[in-house]
Amino acid sequence: MSDLESFPPVAARDARVLVLGSMPGDASLRAQRYYAHPRNAFWPIMAEVVGFDVELPYERRLAALKRGGVALWDVLRRCARRGSLDSDIEKGSMQLQDFAAFFAEHRGLRAVLCNGGTSFRLFTRGVACALPVEQLPSTSPAFAAMKFDAKLAAWRAQLARHLG
Repeated sequence: MSDLESFPPVAARDARVLVLGSMPGDASLRAQRYYAHPRNAFWPIMAEVVGFDVELPYERRLAALKRGGVALWDVLRRCARRGSLDSDIEKGSMQLQDFAAFFAEHRGLRAVLCNGGTSFRLFTRGVACALPVEQLPSTSPAFAAMKFDAKLAAWRAQLARHLG
């Protein structure tokens, strides 16, 4: 088991939506970038919905999210896990982020959108939150049961609902 630590949040002070993963996978941890796995659909979906070129350098994609009102973070601050799958996270090792401080600094948030079931379960079980919390289809390549177009439609609908 590896002891893993997540990344800092990516958020402008006026963010309207917080998108939460569970914990970055191995490819992301190696690259020190959110959603770095080449088959993860996160960046193609965000490019379509927020309106930027998916081929932009990483820092410019983050800036586009911020301009679009989207904040990005993970539910877990640290955990032990072998491999990249959420199902491999050692239960007793999970430490949540400091959401109270984050929410206090980002008072314009309208919703929390969870990227997949694990982030939704961890967040709703561990964090008191007055905002709407929605579970969206995981953008992970491990969730191949849903095609890209269906994932895109679900993400587009929720982001439009909360960003508009």
